[in-house]
Amino acid sequence: MCFEVCHSVNEWMRGFEGCWCIAGGWAIDLYLDKQTRAHDDIEIMIFREDQQILKHHLNDWEICKVEEGELSTWGHEHLKLPIHELHATHKATGQKLEILLNEKDEENWIFRRDSRVTKPLNEIINFSINSLPYLKPEIVLLYKAKSIGSKDVHDFNEAVSVMDDDQKKWLKEALKIHLPQLLDGAACPGNCCL
Repeated sequence: MCFEVCHSVNEWMRGFEGCWCIAGGWAIDLYLDKQTRAHDDIEIMIFREDQQILKHHLNDWEICKVEEGELSTWGHEHLKLPIHELHATHKATGQKLEILLNEKDEENWIFRRDSRVTKPLNEIINFSINSLPYLKPEIVLLYKAKSIGSKDVHDFNEAVSVMDDDQKKWLKEALKIHLPQLLDGAACPGNCCL
């Protein structure tokens, strides 16, 4: 089963009292309902306000924070920006999970890199045909636009070709605000056409 790791994450997160979903490249593949490339890791998104709920939920995991590119053990402190990335390793099995802390207010998801970019909370998560929650592709691609490597170009090309007009419009508007240089033809990721 190509989504076996996604189903494993769904089991690990069962009973989590906050909001979560699969992010990154696996979210793109869940959107496409097929695995389109190899993945080195699996990432999930939670909201920053739910970090202590997560810490309690993953009590069988060693969780490290990434601060200025360095991993260190996450104690009991409340993590604030710019810290947004956690790496968890199951103490018994060694399984790994990357957790990305996201921002929000009462009504909107807020893009961590540019708070002018928002999306209503009820419009950020989709569910696969097997009920796996994943971050909508337009948000995933916005994050990937910062540093376009070959896997990111691949994800852009795969997702944009099937995204609907509203998704493309939102992504284009978000890029106009955050990375306007990407919208000139030469800099556009892959062969994407927004």
